[in-house]
Amino acid sequence: MDTRVTLLTAALKVLEDEGEAQFSTRAVCSLANVTAPTLYHHYGSADGLLSAALTEAFAQFLKSKKAAVKSRDPVTALREGWDDYVRFAAARPRLYAAMMSRVLSGAQIPAAEEAFALLIRRIAAIATDGRLALAVAAAADLLWASANAASLLFVTAQLRNTAKPTPIVLKAIRENAMRAIITTESKGRSS
Repeated sequence: MDTRVTLLTAALKVLEDEGEAQFSTRAVCSLANVTAPTLYHHYGSADGLLSAALTEAFAQFLKSKKAAVKSRDPVTALREGWDDYVRFAAARPRLYAAMMSRVLSGAQIPAAEEAFALLIRRIAAIATDGRLALAVAAAADLLWASANAASLLFVTAQLRNTAKPTPIVLKAIRENAMRAIITTESKGRSS
């Protein structure tokens, strides 16, 4: 493995284990078994490495979203996508928190934008099928917010050292959002 990849892997590990607040060149260099000048040579600064690590985290997230098996039914596929999103955050809560911090600060992250575009496409498929109760953009915002709310329960559970949210709570969050965006009218669909 080359030094650049080793540093990136170490940075991701520090983010997952310690979180962004504890991210430091010292911790990354120690884990990667390199000196600070080596880190600066490859990434320019601690923020350069942090940005690269978060970009890689988003790329990993997007890759897992694309690789997930999707139902042919667009509503079921949307539920599956929501579950995939929350599963990623549940498995890597500190990394997820750092990723969302970047998004909420206005960073332009192509993989994050592509993941949101995937959400839009899934919701547009429901609209095409005549089952969407809201405008596509509004439905996407609602689903994204609900997935983030559920994901943040894992982040806060880790920070507070409390129990993780139960499947019942997660399902309630997801299904409340789904009920808000999916119409119960058939709109001409055959049963």
